[in-house]
Amino acid sequence: VRRNLRDKPNRMKYVLVTGGVVSGLGKGVTASSIGLLLQACGLRVTSIKIDPYLNTDAGTMSPFEHGEVFVLDDGGEVDLDLGNYERFLDSTLTRDNNLTTGKIYQSVIDKERKGDYLGRTVQVVPHITDAIQEWIERVANVPVDGKEGPPDVCVIELGGTIGDIESMPFIEALGQFFYKVGPGNFCLVHVSLVPVLSVVGEQKTKPTQHSVRGLRSLGLTPNILACRSTKALEDNVKTKLSQFCHVPEENIVTLYDVPNIWHVPLLLRDQKAHEAILKELNLLGKAVEADVTEWTARTKIYDTLQDLVRIAMVGKYTGLTDSYLSVLKALLHASVACHKKLVVDWVAASDLEEITAQETPDVHKAAWDLLKGADGILVPGGFGDRGVQGKMLATKYARENQVPFLGICLGMQLAVVEFARSILGFEDANSTEFEPETPSPCVIFMPEGSTTHMGGTMRLGSRRTYFQVPDCKSAKLYGNAKFVVERHRHRYEVNPDMIQEIENAGLSFVGKDETGRRMEIVELQNHPYFVGVQFHPEFKSRPGKPSALFLGLIAAASGCLEAVLQASGKVSKVSTTRVANGTTTGKVYQNGNVYSNGNGLHH
Repeated sequence: VRRNLRDKPNRMKYVLVTGGVVSGLGKGVTASSIGLLLQACGLRVTSIKIDPYLNTDAGTMSPFEHGEVFVLDDGGEVDLDLGNYERFLDSTLTRDNNLTTGKIYQSVIDKERKGDYLGRTVQVVPHITDAIQEWIERVANVPVDGKEGPPDVCVIELGGTIGDIESMPFIEALGQFFYKVGPGNFCLVHVSLVPVLSVVGEQKTKPTQHSVRGLRSLGLTPNILACRSTKALEDNVKTKLSQFCHVPEENIVTLYDVPNIWHVPLLLRDQKAHEAILKELNLLGKAVEADVTEWTARTKIYDTLQDLVRIAMVGKYTGLTDSYLSVLKALLHASVACHKKLVVDWVAASDLEEITAQETPDVHKAAWDLLKGADGILVPGGFGDRGVQGKMLATKYARENQVPFLGICLGMQLAVVEFARSILGFEDANSTEFEPETPSPCVIFMPEGSTTHMGGTMRLGSRRTYFQVPDCKSAKLYGNAKFVVERHRHRYEVNPDMIQEIENAGLSFVGKDETGRRMEIVELQNHPYFVGVQFHPEFKSRPGKPSALFLGLIAAASGCLEAVLQASGKVSKVSTTRVANGTTTGKVYQNGNVYSNGNGLHH
């Protein structure tokens, strides 16, 4: 029976990605790259991220603790690696694609309370391990590419490092799972570190040997080794790893340092990692030759960009770039589409404030110098009152000096507060998040939220935004659509009772929800590009399909916004021509028309 079950056609295939030696080796990027390559071979792919922490989800975790919280269409607040999966695979995942210890224990305890275990003693084995396997099997069969029927392959990333005590139930469950699905349906890729000691310059294999030994002692044997190192593995090192780790040499690949992560799928392809995986999964007959032509071309463009566009990122968590990972990726996607080399100048919002000028004037001056030297200013979302005054000062500078500006979530709310203070003369204007008793509440607590329970109480997930002004910049960037669907994550929003007064002064709310009571997009009249949005457009940006509003910011900062607007925001192809003075003339090709942003705009 087991043999027949294993040989059953169209059976789900699983690729498990684990990590050893140290954390932060790039398991998420490796898993995403494997998924992209399998997709390029004509297979349908889904992804699962296992996080061994006890939190139910990432919603209440500080960005300093675990990087940004990525929001999905269904409102799931998940690990940032799911953002990598969505960007690389252009898929739409659900909250169930992020499995945590908290979710598993909660589901098992709920069953126990309802009496589903019929009085039996509930234990880690088999009840927790069975729940993990059932979850994986159920989620793996849900399509994430918009097509009917289950995917062909599920790529599972196990967070943490082999040997961590918190991941032991998952290791045990995955060991049982391998036996359950059988050989030919399960491939284990182990990402490990091969350090190079600077003193002798020799690649050391012992950390990887110990890591694999630990993995095998827990009941899992790697089929493929993906070794992180500063340079490609030498042949003798591969031979040594093969002998001690019991992995064929052709199944040992090097993930050496590359200029950007878009190279990683190409690195794996060049070393035929996808063929090794397909062989392990008995899919060589079903797969086609990997077609990564478009990905390769985009990566080459990225590598050769020279003309700079500087964006000042005015935020609260500037010490950890992962806190704004999706925002950075969205800026990158847009800058590559405009053929500009992105430079992000990190500006800590609190450094712009007057109190910093008094305490550390050098820091204050350096922050303002960065802001004033930028081609565009971006104020991302955030929570809490630290740095709020600095964000409003940056917003005011962008508004008064005609600098392209994009405010996201809190950034949009503060743009409204700053406008009310400076233009309407409401000096005490504020958000009730920071001053609950303010006499001029420009931003108020949203009705259906909860002020007591933090987890999962916000306005989360995809919502429609309807354009009120058909010829506004935002509508044109979205291809003259009547409405757009974007992801939200917020509790507070612009006070609808103040809208008329604000609009009369020149700040237009060009996008609203279906009720007309929730403000979604704001634009400043008579400004090159001053846009604020309540939603988070960065979560749906893709390498080949940049977010419309980020594209607008980069285009405005590069001097080619009109060209992009003429093309209705659909930059299907961008080419650059080097001219005599060393500058670049960008040309946006759309429907056979050429829109140029040379010295004089013409179309």
